[in-house]
Amino acid sequence: MQVERLGELLGSRQERMYARARAGADRRRLLLVLQGLDCSGKDGTVRSVVGAMNPLGMHLRAFGPPSDVERQHHFLWRIGAAMPPTGYVGVFNRSHYEDVLVVRVRGLAPEPVWRARYEEINAFEQALVADGLVLVKVMLHISPEEQRQRLLARLDDPTKRWKFNPADLEDRERWDDYQQAYGDVLDRCAAAAPWHVVPADRKWYRNWAVANLLLAHLDELGLEYPAVQLPVAELAARLGRGAPQANGG
Repeated sequence: MQVERLGELLGSRQERMYARARAGADRRRLLLVLQGLDCSGKDGTVRSVVGAMNPLGMHLRAFGPPSDVERQHHFLWRIGAAMPPTGYVGVFNRSHYEDVLVVRVRGLAPEPVWRARYEEINAFEQALVADGLVLVKVMLHISPEEQRQRLLARLDDPTKRWKFNPADLEDRERWDDYQQAYGDVLDRCAAAAPWHVVPADRKWYRNWAVANLLLAHLDELGLEYPAVQLPVAELAARLGRGAPQANGG
């Protein structure tokens, strides 16, 4: 099934969840967590898959290095503040997992600190799921050669150079360290929701796979439009149903 058709189905399911929340019939919400190395396609996935849904019920957040204010709080503080409201589909472009990935690989915190975060993340996610959050965690897996080609493409295209960060090359030199860090995340942080590793070298497949994952999770909710009690005949009569239409002008 093409991504465009999947987008239509996703939009329909999203609208039902939003409508149910507005009617007070449901407290559920969904969060898509996108993780991946540089150039793995997090932004492209948001544009191609999430962009098919109605912005009215979307909640998008991208996480970079913490601000000075955020550093004064627990590492999960900014994550908790960014959670999607009831009835919304939320998307995190990077997430709390940066605190056991980038922080670990770049040595930004002592090992005892980042190691303790695995269990903190598990407890945090379990509480969210118990409260009605549908958590979909996706790791976009890109090969070293495909990443190299995409980085070169950014350098060659003047309209894409703004996305090139020389620090990306430093992270690329730590490729094996990142693979180990991701491996530990996949093994140790799946208590509340499993990880889905999506091959990301082919953009069409990446988008198709993530769209299908979202649709499957939304379908599992069995969402239907809320039953709304309205005096339909009376309201239609007030709108002039059956009466001659007034001429415009």
